[in-house]
Amino acid sequence: MALPKGPTMQFTSEQRLDDAVLEREFTLGEIPGILWTPGSASAPAPLILISPPPLGLRKTYPRLVARARHSAAHGFATATIELPGSGDRPRWPAAEQALADLRRAMEAGEPVSDEIIDALILPLVDKAVPEWRAALDALLSLPEIGGPVGYSGGVISIGTRLAVVEPRISAAVLFAGSFVPRAMFEEARQVTIPLHVLLQWDDEGNDRQAALDLFDAFGSKEKTLHANMGGHTGVPQFAGDAAAQFFTRHLK
Repeated sequence: MALPKGPTMQFTSEQRLDDAVLEREFTLGEIPGILWTPGSASAPAPLILISPPPLGLRKTYPRLVARARHSAAHGFATATIELPGSGDRPRWPAAEQALADLRRAMEAGEPVSDEIIDALILPLVDKAVPEWRAALDALLSLPEIGGPVGYSGGVISIGTRLAVVEPRISAAVLFAGSFVPRAMFEEARQVTIPLHVLLQWDDEGNDRQAALDLFDAFGSKEKTLHANMGGHTGVPQFAGDAAAQFFTRHLK
């Protein structure tokens, strides 16, 4: 599907990290983002899109830069953008209301309804996916960035939609750890790219069975489920190494 000409990317700052990785902050229209490129790259680098949690880039920066530096050590450029309603972006009252409804249900020990999940996740997917595609247009126009392209992170429904609609994404590492609307299961059946799905078995905010059902629904011939014991933020280092090996197989 052809996209209209997107917003212009403008770099706003840059610094060289101590492992020679070049970190550049940018704006894409009104959307903040960060691009990391390997210091030793002698040719255009393959690109991994790192999707952040919906907590804001500033709050999650330590986790994001750690993933970026790990990827750079394997020869990948990485980029992230702020999700709608997160960080310094304008507040999104409807999303805030849906999140409040979710927290109220969970604190009361009530089941989270399909209506709450749909209100929280589906509008976010509808807004975020076109922004990611516009960012990809801008990133691939840079001389230091080549293909192919991978996607890594959550919200898993955003990654699922991107895997369906964006043909430039060749492989994806998806983080199970967010609620999944029922409508996304039909989209999952249309996914055909190689997938590596990370699942924290004891994730306190995740519906484990929904994550397993979504993995089962993915239409990809090559899909791997990497499950580890522990909570949401307890992903072990070797799981990151396995994800890097997955991208090395499919993007190089």
